[in-house]
Amino acid sequence: MGMTPAQADHARADQEFQEIAGGLRLESPRPEDGAALWRIARDSRALDLNSSYSYLLWCRDYAGTSIVARDSTGEPVGFITGYTRPEAPRTLLIWQVAVDAAQRGKGLAAAMLDGLVGRTGREWGVNMVETTITPDNTASNRLFASFAQRHGAPLEREVLFDSGSFPERGHQPEVLHRIGPVPAPDGP
Repeated sequence: MGMTPAQADHARADQEFQEIAGGLRLESPRPEDGAALWRIARDSRALDLNSSYSYLLWCRDYAGTSIVARDSTGEPVGFITGYTRPEAPRTLLIWQVAVDAAQRGKGLAAAMLDGLVGRTGREWGVNMVETTITPDNTASNRLFASFAQRHGAPLEREVLFDSGSFPERGHQPEVLHRIGPVPAPDGP
């Protein structure tokens, strides 16, 4: 019996397993990870929480441009969701970065970001990274600034959506961080 296209994509992604410090492994998410990703996002208390359904869809439809970190039992302990922009297919937009509280402060977010950008660079030719960050999100501002520095890539910032763009009061502006071009990754 042959594989469905989605199963073939996941099999290909499974070949991209990467073991990192602490016995954690990086791989593409699977639809059954959606509930865990939703819980990690909810428990972060920093991210805008999307519907649980959206995380299920994200794990199905954007697995190739997203990454999950698994502990030794296979449970997700961190994730990054992203997509390539339709009008700029070599640009990876990072939507959310989240790490379980027990794994914070160990460099997991940086390892996931490096792994995801490296994989999408090899497989899709991604050489630009974009994300939006509110000015008060110190951890994310540091994460993306250090990514640019590690990879010797230029970083530009500009307000993409000002506070008045949002229907709710008090939403901070979303500052677009554009990093790249990012040098091509080494290896397979």
